[in-house]
Amino acid sequence: MFERLDQIEARYEELNGALASPEITSDSGRYQKTAKAHSEIAPIVELYREYKDLKRGIAESKAMLADEKDPEMRAYAQEELDKLEARVAAVEDELKVLLLPKDPNDEKDVILEIRAGTGGDEATLFAAEMFRMYTRYAETQGWKVEVLSTSESSVGGLKEVIAIIEGQRVFSRLKYESGVHRVQRVPATEQQGRVHTSAVTVAVLPEAEDVDIKIEAKDLRIDTFCSSGPGGQSVNTTYSAVRITHIPTNTVVSCQDEKSQIKNREKGMRVLRSRLYEIEMQKQQDALAKERKAMVGSGDRSEKIRTYNFPQNRVTDHRIGLTIHQLQEVIDGKLQPLIDALVTHFQAEKLKQETAGVA
Repeated sequence: MFERLDQIEARYEELNGALASPEITSDSGRYQKTAKAHSEIAPIVELYREYKDLKRGIAESKAMLADEKDPEMRAYAQEELDKLEARVAAVEDELKVLLLPKDPNDEKDVILEIRAGTGGDEATLFAAEMFRMYTRYAETQGWKVEVLSTSESSVGGLKEVIAIIEGQRVFSRLKYESGVHRVQRVPATEQQGRVHTSAVTVAVLPEAEDVDIKIEAKDLRIDTFCSSGPGGQSVNTTYSAVRITHIPTNTVVSCQDEKSQIKNREKGMRVLRSRLYEIEMQKQQDALAKERKAMVGSGDRSEKIRTYNFPQNRVTDHRIGLTIHQLQEVIDGKLQPLIDALVTHFQAEKLKQETAGVA
């Protein structure tokens, strides 16, 4: 580990020199690429330097303990030593996490798809609440949310909503939200006060770029139709809505939110690329799972991942056994405690696998 850290630190110094070089600063493309590489390893180098400072401090404290005769000074040295050793252990653990292989999708924007599952109208109402929850969380992160398509229910809920969320490291924060989300509460239409259970499925797909997935024109069938729903006469009477079918995989995407057929087609292609990218990633994960017989963060949507229980004011994430008794705050978009706990858990799982692989 420390040999690798020394190499990263040496690379950091090289990049420092490059950023000050006129040859690099005069070329905006090269400068941006160099600056990005520099910023990616800067946190590792800063932490490694803190680690080395701590080790020096520990050596000095131990030397003082060995040489010092004054009880008061020895007590002071021992106290310092205890603090430094506790911190150095924590920093070493942090360094191990930072050195884990990066998920290449972490920097990507995401396609968020929410669909009402079992539970009829109540499921559509909760799907709408889930979308508001993620929208509010995105606002706190400074991300941009753009709706691609929606399908409303007769009671004002959402049968389905597809949106793009753009911002810094969106996928890294939302990737563990994919799965079945269960809600338990008394619906507004329930006369006898009985608690109903409904379900909503959430899919978080990294937005694929042209370089990630190649789509051949011959593999597409594109149909146009009149949009339905709100938007006025111009939306409802022109063939602006687009349905794109990827023939080899039978993947179908519809987009009708824009008045322009061209814009709907562009948005539809963004969703299609991301769905095909997910299919490709799933194939790779399945192949990996056969080899390892275990896989972290498979994103299998058939499993119930979280329950929102309104009568008990609790949210439980079943994957990590975490329960929070602040349901309304979570629904209002305060997802950070859940997301932080999930990231920490899956990082620890990856670290175990890496350690086992080395052993």
